[in-house]
Amino acid sequence: MMETWFAFSTAKVNWPATQRRVKKALDLARDFIRMGFHPGIEARTTAGWHSTPSTVTNKFRSSTEDAAVRNATIEQERREYVERILAAVNRLSSRERELIWTRWFDGEDRTDIEAYIMLNMTHSSYYRTRSSAFRKLAGGLGMEVYHEEESPA
Repeated sequence: MMETWFAFSTAKVNWPATQRRVKKALDLARDFIRMGFHPGIEARTTAGWHSTPSTVTNKFRSSTEDAAVRNATIEQERREYVERILAAVNRLSSRERELIWTRWFDGEDRTDIEAYIMLNMTHSSYYRTRSSAFRKLAGGLGMEVYHEEESPA
């Protein structure tokens, strides 16, 4: 049964390029988590940051304030990116979700071979399930790569 969150036309999608894009997104989300960002686990000491300019020019008073705002913005962008990826992964079927979590998010550096052995899957069933998960993630996250339209001569 096809779910509406990833329903899209498959006719002009460049699947190899799309799968590379999804893999890069999963790798980046894993890297953000490894750098110390743990979604939903971090304790917050403040409710958030507010940039309050003190002059009409909207310039900050010091480079320290500017750096603090930049750091907070980067952290928020990373948090939102990881949360978006994880929300999409959580919409997958249980087997697809287990595969993605085992391969990318359980804290170990695993290759595809190690993951399918750990999941007790055959080579072909692993890659079939991974491909299905990647297609759903690409549709759900808007990461499809399309072939160039050929103009009639």
